[in-house]
Amino acid sequence: MPGVPPENLVETDLLRELEHLHTTRHSTFLHGAPDALREHSDRTAQLEDEYLRRHPEREVDPARTRSGARGEDTGG
Repeated sequence: MPGVPPENLVETDLLRELEHLHTTRHSTFLHGAPDALREHSDRTAQLEDEYLRRHPEREVDPARTRSGARGEDTGG
């Protein structure tokens, strides 16, 4: 069962589904059948793409950028 199309989810449901998939990712990666891992990856990508579509200007933590992770981000 593929689930509700991401564009049809209200914000709270989108966030809940994303949180659940992120929580179960490690276990699915280590122990899931190839089909389960593929479905998990596909659904995660769909939901993440929808979140990014809705929030193109989301706040980005400077420490989570390449320069920030290297300690090069001077903070402007």
